[in-house]
Amino acid sequence: MSDTADGITESLFEAPPMAEQERMVEAILFATAEPQSKLQIENRMPHGSDAAEALQHLRKRYEGRGVNVVRVGDGWAIRTAPDLGFLMQKETKEVRKLSRAAIETLAIIAYHQPVTRSEIEEIRGVSVSSGTIDMLLELEWIRLGRRRMTPGRPVTFIVTQNFLDHFGLESARDLPGVRELRDAGLLDNRPPPGAHHLNDADEEEAEDVGAEDQEDMFS
Repeated sequence: MSDTADGITESLFEAPPMAEQERMVEAILFATAEPQSKLQIENRMPHGSDAAEALQHLRKRYEGRGVNVVRVGDGWAIRTAPDLGFLMQKETKEVRKLSRAAIETLAIIAYHQPVTRSEIEEIRGVSVSSGTIDMLLELEWIRLGRRRMTPGRPVTFIVTQNFLDHFGLESARDLPGVRELRDAGLLDNRPPPGAHHLNDADEEEAEDVGAEDQEDMFS
């Protein structure tokens, strides 16, 4: 009787075959818009499942297809293949445009994270308005990082998983290099001599005409 009970208990916790685990992972990623961490996926699966192995099998199976299983920061998601992104351009285009100040601030945070507000201002050469930071926080493209162990304990800013997901990046290490930034016009956005007294509001008002050309990279 005891042997039978032990056998029943063991079977209740027996992991499904890997092929079935792949199907489960596929269903989870397909049904969720936000990237899911390995732990989040594993918590939805039967006891004893190996989400990490199932993800690797699934990722390989989707290679070369119209959608891919991609890593986004610490999470995983099903996304349109990069070479087919133009098919979805109209549907995914951001309605809200970023100002030049927001674009530059976002780029500095992405490349220098974790970075404080004073460091952002030092790099840009102009002051950063609270509205610019608030907009990027509202878009959930940046978030607060750890405080610096320096006088005043200033907060730092880092990019979020949403930022990586929006631009199809696995991590911040996949950001474009200097040549790509120059081609996008971002490296030409240095304030002229004597412009250090400007703030974001002054910049945005003076450069509304040219801002849209630079926003394509972030839309």
